[in-house]
Amino acid sequence: MRIARWIDGADLVDGFVIDDRVVPFADGARVADVLAQGLDAARALFERAADAAGRPLADVRLVAPLAPASVRDFVAFEEHVEGVSASIDGASHVPDEWYEAPTFYFTNPHTILGPDEPVAPPATARLDFELELAAIIGGVEGSDGANLTPEQAARHIFGYTVMNDWSARDLQGREMQVRLGPAKGKDFGTSLGPWIVTADELDRFLDDDGFLAVHAEVRVNDELIGEDLVSNMGWPFPELVAYASRDSRVVAGDVLGSGTVGNGGCLAELWGRAGELAPSPLAEGDVVSMTVEGVGTLTAAVGPMPSSPAIPPARERTRARRRVPLDETAA
Repeated sequence: MRIARWIDGADLVDGFVIDDRVVPFADGARVADVLAQGLDAARALFERAADAAGRPLADVRLVAPLAPASVRDFVAFEEHVEGVSASIDGASHVPDEWYEAPTFYFTNPHTILGPDEPVAPPATARLDFELELAAIIGGVEGSDGANLTPEQAARHIFGYTVMNDWSARDLQGREMQVRLGPAKGKDFGTSLGPWIVTADELDRFLDDDGFLAVHAEVRVNDELIGEDLVSNMGWPFPELVAYASRDSRVVAGDVLGSGTVGNGGCLAELWGRAGELAPSPLAEGDVVSMTVEGVGTLTAAVGPMPSSPAIPPARERTRARRRVPLDETAA
């Protein structure tokens, strides 16, 4: 099953993509409702829609397939860490801590972009894409989504979508010198789409170790930049979900990105390996197209950089420990 949202006239519609047509959910259901009810309820809903005429897919404009409850983004590809570390430190290095457990950061669920929706980057000289596959969490009856085992976590994976974690590498590098972030180097836009493919559709790609052996590639202005197998992750998706739930919760509508695939899944990896900014950072008008086997293609252009108000640097302060008494004579 493919689940999407689209604009039809002035209306936002949620439903299924069936072959080359879109069919709204019955009874006005929304993607958030379907995710919360889980895969079994989605299958029942699909049965009611399978024979409906719907509208031609070409006649509607797809938007992001969900409004995420949260977005966690992992760094699960060793090859990506090797390349990007070289672009930052001048030498390729994977820290021992990377192997110990999956690592992720939270990004902004309020700046989600859909298919063909341009990104408006901050002022940056090193705009980058990041090719990822993202798991979408659904509800499971009787589970609160906390402290899941990998086996339990697998049942919480409702489906998958393509994810582009846009990155301003110069801003990201400055922020992470403070041992925090990334923040403004990342939170201006994350593209998702073109739809959610339910997890059962990808079962045929699972290898013997439980990894999704699907091919992923990214092109800029139709030129192939990078490609990889998603099965080159350090951990399969159920283990990422289980780790996210440790001493916490995952809930329906959460998005968990795989992190950037290796072998050119982002420009920063290639910059690190080449020792120079080659290929060039993204510029206004560039078109980035990502395809993940069994899921679909997500395309977006780079839009103009908006004019943002300046924030002054930190002020030098005295570090005084006591407040100066107020002048009691002052009115």
